[in-house]
Amino acid sequence: MQNVTDRTSNPFGMSPPCEYDCAADGGRSAVFGYGDANADFHLVGDHPNAHGGVSTGVPFTDGVAGERLQPVLNEVGLLGDAYSDEPTVSNLFSSYLHMCCLPDDREPTDREYAALEPFFDAELRAIAAHVLLPVGERATAHVLEEYTARASELSRGMASLHAAQLKGRGFLVVPIRDPREWEAGDDDALRDELAGILAGDYRQTVDLGRFTATDEPYEVR
Repeated sequence: MQNVTDRTSNPFGMSPPCEYDCAADGGRSAVFGYGDANADFHLVGDHPNAHGGVSTGVPFTDGVAGERLQPVLNEVGLLGDAYSDEPTVSNLFSSYLHMCCLPDDREPTDREYAALEPFFDAELRAIAAHVLLPVGERATAHVLEEYTARASELSRGMASLHAAQLKGRGFLVVPIRDPREWEAGDDDALRDELAGILAGDYRQTVDLGRFTATDEPYEVR
């Protein structure tokens, strides 16, 4: 199934209950999902104050996380720019667990995360990517707990989980250590892993043809 939309930012018109503005001059209340609504790869970040986009409105821009992560995604062909505040995307969608802007660079509370979880979940399921790329501990914990049976892997820590492949319930999950904490070799490990995935058959499908009246395969997500 393909989504019929040409919108790069907030393609499904999400309207979460945000209370604050990202920038006083822009009047923006959230950093919405951005990219290809038919993408096979979904990059999942934490929130704008952590991973960027407060001034641009685009996830993983305007900050250290984007400066380190974007070049890797560009080299494997998922971004058309080595670094941009409005990157050209190819087969990639990016969004945050908590898309709303918050004042004073503070973290969302547990209640604020919970209030936006239905919006994140709805968008994730609408994109229906095959590969989830959670960035940082909070996003990785959420993805593993909600979309896999591999939550116990969290005990390994993000340094160990970085760029590892974990099979989920219909998803391949590749956790990414928070780029603000990267050490030597973390960028190379992620680049090599993504290049290998892209070179193979990463699509997570099930053939339900045996349940139909014909001999034709019927593959679904």
